[in-house]
Amino acid sequence: MRNDLAQQGFSLFFLSLWVLFIEMGMAQNTTILVNVGVVLDFDTSFGKMGLSCIPMALSDFYASHGNYKTRLVLKTRDSRRDVVGAAAAALDLIQNEEVQAIIGPGSSMQANFLVGLGEKAQVPIISFSASSPSLSSLRSQYFIRATLNDSAQVPAIIAIFQAFEWREAVFIYVDNEYGDGIIPYMTDALQGIDVRVTYRSVISPSATDDQIGEELYKLMTMQTRVFIVHMVTPLGSRFFTKADEIGMMEEGYVWILTDGLTDLLSTLDPLVIDSMQGVLGIKPHVPRTKELENFRVRWKRKFQQDHPKDETSELNIFGLWAYDAASALAMAVEKVGATNLSFQKTNISSNSTDLDTIGVSQIGPKLLQSLLSTKFKGLSGDFQIFDGQLHPTAFQIVNVIGKGERGIGFWTPKNGIIRRLKFTNANSNTYSTSKDNLGAIVWPGEPTYFPKGWVLPVNEKKLKIGVPVKDGFSEFVKVTWDPNTNATKVAGYCIDVFDAVMGSLPYAVPYEYIPFGTPDGKPAGNYNDLLYQVFLKKYDAVVGDTTIVANRSNYVDFTLPYTESGVSMIVPIKDNKSKSAWIFLKPLTWGLWVTSACFFVFIGFVIWVLEHRINEDFRGPPSHQAGTIFWFSFSTMVFAQKERIVSNLARFVMIIWFFVVLILTQSYTASLTSMLTVQQLQPTVTDIKELRAKGEYVGYQQGSFVLGFLKRMNFDESKFRIYNSSEELAELLSKGSANGGIAAAFDEIPYMKLFIAQHCSKYTMVQPTYKYDGFGFAFPRGSPLVQDVSRAVLNVTEGDEMVKIEKEWFGKKTSCSDDNGSSISSNNISLDSFWGLFLIAGVTSSLALIIGIAMFLHKHRVGVMGEDSVSTKIKTLATRFDQKDLSSHTFRIPDQPYSGSTEPMAAVGASPSVTNCSPRPSTFSNQTINDISLSGEQGTFSSEHGGVIVPAVELVDLNQERTNIPPTSH
Repeated sequence: MRNDLAQQGFSLFFLSLWVLFIEMGMAQNTTILVNVGVVLDFDTSFGKMGLSCIPMALSDFYASHGNYKTRLVLKTRDSRRDVVGAAAAALDLIQNEEVQAIIGPGSSMQANFLVGLGEKAQVPIISFSASSPSLSSLRSQYFIRATLNDSAQVPAIIAIFQAFEWREAVFIYVDNEYGDGIIPYMTDALQGIDVRVTYRSVISPSATDDQIGEELYKLMTMQTRVFIVHMVTPLGSRFFTKADEIGMMEEGYVWILTDGLTDLLSTLDPLVIDSMQGVLGIKPHVPRTKELENFRVRWKRKFQQDHPKDETSELNIFGLWAYDAASALAMAVEKVGATNLSFQKTNISSNSTDLDTIGVSQIGPKLLQSLLSTKFKGLSGDFQIFDGQLHPTAFQIVNVIGKGERGIGFWTPKNGIIRRLKFTNANSNTYSTSKDNLGAIVWPGEPTYFPKGWVLPVNEKKLKIGVPVKDGFSEFVKVTWDPNTNATKVAGYCIDVFDAVMGSLPYAVPYEYIPFGTPDGKPAGNYNDLLYQVFLKKYDAVVGDTTIVANRSNYVDFTLPYTESGVSMIVPIKDNKSKSAWIFLKPLTWGLWVTSACFFVFIGFVIWVLEHRINEDFRGPPSHQAGTIFWFSFSTMVFAQKERIVSNLARFVMIIWFFVVLILTQSYTASLTSMLTVQQLQPTVTDIKELRAKGEYVGYQQGSFVLGFLKRMNFDESKFRIYNSSEELAELLSKGSANGGIAAAFDEIPYMKLFIAQHCSKYTMVQPTYKYDGFGFAFPRGSPLVQDVSRAVLNVTEGDEMVKIEKEWFGKKTSCSDDNGSSISSNNISLDSFWGLFLIAGVTSSLALIIGIAMFLHKHRVGVMGEDSVSTKIKTLATRFDQKDLSSHTFRIPDQPYSGSTEPMAAVGASPSVTNCSPRPSTFSNQTINDISLSGEQGTFSSEHGGVIVPAVELVDLNQERTNIPPTSH
């Protein structure tokens, strides 16, 4: 019984196993296996990391996507650190395993060979570490870079250069496909911000420590101290160990690492890290997530289990990209689904090679498109392929401090350098390259300031400064030789300015002056020859009265100018003793003369209108009145008018007019006095065209660029004469063009001002001034000193030091006023100087005239309101305007109180007739009585004009105090 039960149990167990195997077989039949190749270097830490991350990625992926019908089967091959080995491994995978995609290889050199195989077989090659930009030039659509292109980090490095304003750089890179690929991108970007790559140091991957040291010693002798290092381990480790050993990790040095080394800092030996203190590095930013931290723990445990004999390694960005690449491939294969996984074989001939027998994948094109459209959030961040490669979102800037690295900031394509990513405004479009956005940086040698990026070469003690040798104008540069010691002494204005500028730099720059002359003390060439010596590297700089000219900038770089700029003409001046008979008209322009005359007449007319009816001085026959208008207006010019003004409106006009006349006469007097006394010196020539037309001789200073200027101005070269000193210039000008001298000289303003200061009574500068940039110091093109010296020039020229230097060299040479131009130029006074006064006078006069006419029309409005014609009304108004206004206080009888009435008291004859009465005894005569017709019945009299009856008028004679005229009849 017990045996039966045992048999039944075993039968049930085997039945269950049989059912389980059937179910497993059915499940296996529904899963599509897709072969995928992996080509890596098995014996490198990099290859071991990839071989552990890729299977973990597939395990995690299918654990979370158990319903997927496809499964990737990894077929691994060892590339054995060899380009040919990688190509052979890929060929074997395609031919024998018929893999639908290949993950790898590890290096850019190996990928360069695999790209062609993938293109031919239409098998996607997915590399998570081949970052050389040169691979992009192959333009293979089947090469997918699941990593960043090395050129993507170039803008971040450029931003660091802009932040610290470094002007030179040395590029150090490994001599292989990885190192060469970034060169053109980095060089072009640096040149785009005016940073000069002074040297490229190429180091072989197999270089010995002695060879590395030899190259470092060469770099040490150069002045550039900013180095960009583009290489990977283990070469990078040995390089920095040697650099620290020979003293190139001290104060003043700047080291910037590309991501190839920065990403692997965590894997370097602690001794190597100690030798890299103060180094800056760039690496892609990987956001910290829980999934990433969990994976790091799991990966470290698995790596130690798989490689117990290896030292503990750290997971880096390349391992994360390998993980994401495998996940992306699994997603892409699932999207393609169960299609034809076979290879189409090509026709094979007897002479075919292995490459000719490569088949073509049937799902290759679909798989490629599926990969390019795959997008997800991986361990390294957002994963999406653009143009066959990943694109950066942000780079982290790190500083090697202590036992590792410390983040000091970030760079993003949109915002530039920023301190923290989480505080970045997503809507901000401000791109910043400010160093203030970076955290505290510990530089090599731990200085308290950031390095300036260059130093004086250690193999040269002093800068060799070339100075010109010249005979004249020694105030600017003077070279003297000691015959006993054969030593030279250099002095002058330019030398003192340069000494002051170099002394104001925040660092010491030793230099020595070397005259550009022959052994016998003569000039060795002109200024262009001297500057060309800098281009030939015979001099490190040129100091002197060297003018900044465009064509010279092709060979040297100039600092900012430290003197005035421009070229001017200097000519003799003559005493204008023959005065013109019409000089009294010259102080004022014709426009001002005409305007003044018109206003004199206009003001006289306005006063006549306002005074005619109430002032006896403005009455009389027409010719008398016209004469009064002109006499009164023009007599105000010297305030000699005798006519009194009784109208308040006229008085107001005269107040304004007196002020205008006062200003006008005083200005006229001052200008005429200046013409008769001060303006006695006139330039003999005022225009370049006049010199050319007359064929006059002109002079220029020997060795000066002014010769080219005169040629461009179309002067005849046979009319040129050279001078070397101010004494020779004075002699040539005094002789004149006809006597072996010159009519004018052309030179730069500093020389002209010095010459005029010594001979201000004989010569003068004539406009125009032709624009040039003045004197500047010359340095080799791209010299980092130019920027610092230019800043120092600004500091010196804006301070008191420049005033002291100028006073020392030019102050005691001045024998007359600096304002020499005022004694030879006097412009006529124009209407522009007085139009405001005339405007005020015109407005006030016109306003007074309008008010006076309006008052007259209002008073006599009753007389013109009838049915008469317009001409009759005008005649009536004219007649009444010509009559006296007896209601005015000026015609009131002294003993009769003023009634304030506006009605006339008597009929008054027109101004052509003799007046009936007058407030002034001097205007009365016996003829007055004969002209009056008396009527006695009503005690009234009437004039010959009749129509108006007035009471008896008491008339005053000259010889009687009062005469009473009783009313009588005819």
